[in-house]
Amino acid sequence: MGEMVRYRSQGTSEGYLAIPSGGAASPAVIVIQDWWGLVPHVRAVVDRFAEAGFVALAPDFRHGGPASKPSEPRQMLNSVQMDEAATDIAAAADYLAGRPEVAGKVGCAGFCAGASLALWAATRSERIVATAAFYPRLPWEGMRAEWTDYAGKAAVIHCSEADGTSADEGVQTVRRAIETAGGTCQTYDYPGTAHAFFNEDRPENFDQRAAATAWARTLELFRAKLG
Repeated sequence: MGEMVRYRSQGTSEGYLAIPSGGAASPAVIVIQDWWGLVPHVRAVVDRFAEAGFVALAPDFRHGGPASKPSEPRQMLNSVQMDEAATDIAAAADYLAGRPEVAGKVGCAGFCAGASLALWAATRSERIVATAAFYPRLPWEGMRAEWTDYAGKAAVIHCSEADGTSADEGVQTVRRAIETAGGTCQTYDYPGTAHAFFNEDRPENFDQRAAATAWARTLELFRAKLG
């Protein structure tokens, strides 16, 4: 359904774009990959958002290159990486807002490390007004205690049991930061689930019922907030 496109960021960036078939201008959603990059699962999520009526774009942060996961989990995320990537996401939001197929506001959804980034990106772009985080990695190294520019914005965090549910201190820290900044943050727990329970390409982790519920809640958020 989708195609690769280029847009201006810190240089030239690429991403996988899908547009609803109905022809009417639509709100937009940025889909943030997990550690492994622009894999078929992420492209499939972009296509699903388009089928649901959103113009959807997944930036390719690896620029077509292979993924290489650090040996230490603490090396996966840090404040410099998050700020740089959030700047790219803000550019993607500007690109979407300028497309003729887009009307309304921009949301952001992400998975694992990308879920953390989706939440953070709303602090770096006025265009991003709603975020959905699937089993985020929280906190990251150097994560700031104060989150700015969340006033009037909304977030949902989908928490797996394996990651500690919504009771995890990192999740609660982010929830408090968003609410202190004037936003709303709803957390959802999915009992019995593993990390990556939304990913059909990981059958050892995939949970069909939890995935369907999380997807419905995400669409509900975006339909309510993006207009």
